[in-house]
Amino acid sequence: MSSAATERPFRIKGWHVLAAFVAFFGVVIAVDTGFVIMSIRSFPGQVSVTPYEDGLVYDRKLAQLARQERVGWRAAASAAPDAVIVEMRDRGGAPLTGLAIGGKLERPATEAGRMTLRFQESSPGRYIARPGRLDGAWDLTASALGEHGERFEAERRLTWP
Repeated sequence: MSSAATERPFRIKGWHVLAAFVAFFGVVIAVDTGFVIMSIRSFPGQVSVTPYEDGLVYDRKLAQLARQERVGWRAAASAAPDAVIVEMRDRGGAPLTGLAIGGKLERPATEAGRMTLRFQESSPGRYIARPGRLDGAWDLTASALGEHGERFEAERRLTWP
């Protein structure tokens, strides 16, 4: 009798299925574990070291915006060759006069070059600050204080050629 006739054909048995099942889920768990480790190393999830205090600041900002909305003032800002111009209007579109306006200019991506501005009223509702010759993009944060304690804050991005 030949040896080929005595060999039995391959059959999948229970332990084969168990080994394949364990190997499959072992690979899935290993890959998932690798992804979790990489994600935690690249971003630990902590955005701020003072989240509660940041939340309080954000709540104050929302309250300030609600007060501003009730006052109804509107601001427009523009960049002139050697000046920053802010125009203030009331709810009806009339110019607001007699405001004390201050502000700051800073680069969008860095704190280098930050400057403080004092605005002077040049015509009714039009306020000008002269920071000197500027180029590129700058972020303006302006604060206006009215005669009766009204407060208005505005943020605008201005670009000089």
